[in-house]
Amino acid sequence: MAAIFTSSAIAQEKENKNYVENDLISLNGKDGITFQTQAGDFLFKPYVLIQTRAQFNYYDDEGLSLMEQDNILNSGFAIPYALVGFAGTAFNKITYNIALNTAASGAALLNQAWIDINLKESMRFRVGKFKTPYNQAYLVRLGQTLFPVPPMSMQTPVNIPFGLNSVNPRIATGFDLGVQMHGLIKNKWDYRVALFNGTGIGTNKATRTVSDDYGIPSLLYAARVAYMPYGPMPLHQGDPKDLHNHKMLFALSGSANIEANAESSNDYRTGIEFAYLKNKFYMSAEAYTMSMNYVERQKVAPLYSYWGSYAQAGYFVSKKLQPSVRLDFMDRNSNKEDGYLMTSSVGVNYYIIGNNLKIQAFYQHLSKIGHESEFEANDDDNGLAEHRAMVQLQFSF
Repeated sequence: MAAIFTSSAIAQEKENKNYVENDLISLNGKDGITFQTQAGDFLFKPYVLIQTRAQFNYYDDEGLSLMEQDNILNSGFAIPYALVGFAGTAFNKITYNIALNTAASGAALLNQAWIDINLKESMRFRVGKFKTPYNQAYLVRLGQTLFPVPPMSMQTPVNIPFGLNSVNPRIATGFDLGVQMHGLIKNKWDYRVALFNGTGIGTNKATRTVSDDYGIPSLLYAARVAYMPYGPMPLHQGDPKDLHNHKMLFALSGSANIEANAESSNDYRTGIEFAYLKNKFYMSAEAYTMSMNYVERQKVAPLYSYWGSYAQAGYFVSKKLQPSVRLDFMDRNSNKEDGYLMTSSVGVNYYIIGNNLKIQAFYQHLSKIGHESEFEANDDDNGLAEHRAMVQLQFSF
């Protein structure tokens, strides 16, 4: 390595022209260690992201009134992410990234692994395991979010009123294996068109078949287009090093997961996004839907649809302190049943050393609204904490 690369200084003053993105932490050439050839055609950058947290979860008794029922569960200390990875460029045409989450197990141990072939700014091809083009809350960097956890509505499994040979899906699609064409047009339009397995982060193998209903490969077909009138929207939700900026984003996305969830249903998703950054202020809002259309072999006629939405904002009251708020809504029991869930959250982020070391404190309360009976309300929020509190320490370089 020493014979091939020359090491750049830590905390470089100038942004490297070979900018590398990894969707996890900032790699803009200002932080950490970079190895690069003198000609600049090869670049190698290792990185680390560690999150350790203390969490408290209180669950409603759901009307069971059991003598020895535990209301406090899933509490204590946890490490959700312990990422080790490296990213870089090669031949001035290829960008690559690989990340291992050593806090995970099985196929999820491989968090990301992709190669981006950059033919030009408006046409790139990415292959491997990476983020699906859906949900602004996932597309931003993991290490630079307003809250330590994503909105409840996109990561909570929906409720299905009958048994199926499958797991209940989430509205978010997260990470997956596939291929994507994407690019930036006129420095304002970002587009992404992709094909994925549709099996999520927990599978690294090719396991799909051909749809009996449509006669096409049973894959996740996804697309997203974003308009950014003031130039590319940063991939952070507030950065102490970026307090003098003005950006805005509007986006539309959609996908079809053919024979998803053990070939039980065709899942269709749509979403709209908005994000705004003005100096010390940041806000974002999303609304998204998912419809489950069961395949013929299931002999289930009804179409079940679900929706979710959230709005969140944060403001730097000083260069290190950023309080934040969020409201989140979810129709978890489908639009065939009355009632929905709402969570209200407050948080505060304190940046000890730039983006490299920060503390996030967070509290969330769950409310049940509009259900026909107490039984249906308890059934709707089953498995979700009524009160959730968390303090997280994050280190990255």
